[in-house]
Amino acid sequence: MTFNEIIDRRGSHCSQWDLMEKLLGVSPKDGLAMWTADSDYPTAPCVREVVRKEAEFGIFGYFADYSDYHEAIRWWMATRHNWQIDPDWVLTAQGLGNAIALSIDVWTELGDAVVVFSPVYHEFAHKIRNAGRVVTECPLVRIGDRYELDLDDAQARMTGQEKLLIWCSPQNPSGRIWTAEELRAVAEFAARNGMRIVSDEIHHDLIYPGSTFVPMDVAAPEARDRLISMTAASKTFNIAGQRTGNMVIADPTLRAQMVNRLRALDSQPNGLGVKMVTAAYSPEGAEWADAQIAHLDRMRKIFDAGINAIPGVRSLPLQSTFLAWVDFSGTGMTFDEFNARTRDVARIAASPGPGFGAGGETFLRFNIARPQTRIEDAVERMQRAFGDLQ
Repeated sequence: MTFNEIIDRRGSHCSQWDLMEKLLGVSPKDGLAMWTADSDYPTAPCVREVVRKEAEFGIFGYFADYSDYHEAIRWWMATRHNWQIDPDWVLTAQGLGNAIALSIDVWTELGDAVVVFSPVYHEFAHKIRNAGRVVTECPLVRIGDRYELDLDDAQARMTGQEKLLIWCSPQNPSGRIWTAEELRAVAEFAARNGMRIVSDEIHHDLIYPGSTFVPMDVAAPEARDRLISMTAASKTFNIAGQRTGNMVIADPTLRAQMVNRLRALDSQPNGLGVKMVTAAYSPEGAEWADAQIAHLDRMRKIFDAGINAIPGVRSLPLQSTFLAWVDFSGTGMTFDEFNARTRDVARIAASPGPGFGAGGETFLRFNIARPQTRIEDAVERMQRAFGDLQ
């Protein structure tokens, strides 16, 4: 496996590296990109092999017949997540960002409110507001290193205008894995308030030893009449650029509503992306995914040990994802102060915590899906940047 191979992605139209200076003020000439959820090593050999074969075939015309693709998804969910789905439940959008935007479009109206539990992936709020909807933000409660639900507080925030709940599982940015009991409680909360649930489960394959991921559909099958589950191979295999994200919708009425919208937009998946996902969701892909988890497990331990050695800084222990959620509150610094040290002294482009909503004010998010030498370099840079705290 090639997880420690250094590949120079600068100038390759890679958003991770080529947008870091424009958006975060860190030049790729001397900086490290650790912001976008995009791994910095080659994808699985079985995925690269199907691309090679397609390139040699040389014809990239209209694509038909998704049966192999749907069967690969069914097999993956059954073997990796103990989730039994019917291939007919699967609809494909141009990535999960597009699938979430479509869900907002189909199941809400202008002026409706959409619920999120923060801190959470910043794109949820962006998509809600871009669609002319209102964000109803329900803060999670941090207890030690762990976020917990406060559904009594969330209930008090309901205005009656909420029509949709966008749920993040595993939780981004904290890497928290929700229990089956918590998922059922969220499903009951949504039912009580007349909301459909979009459950974004894109990081569900990136689970560390000792933890188990439970899909919302497995935990709360009684919620199927209001549930749209979101899955993709894009984070697991770093193929987000192929724009293939899946909506798994068991309820025939909900599914028909989304099918009608996809038809109206003449939206179809990327043919090469479909073949790449089909190759990824295989025994060979599973072997590679397991090896990647072993690598990420080593990286999180190296990163956490180095970051937590800085007085007042705490990298919350991950159960899942390759996104380290680092709290600087113990330093006594403002966000601008610790962000400036990270950006201008350490020369690391990290995701600003305030963008994730309430609860993110003292945080930065770091992507650790990197070769080991880059993780070690990042730790050294951060320790130097905050060296006066030693």
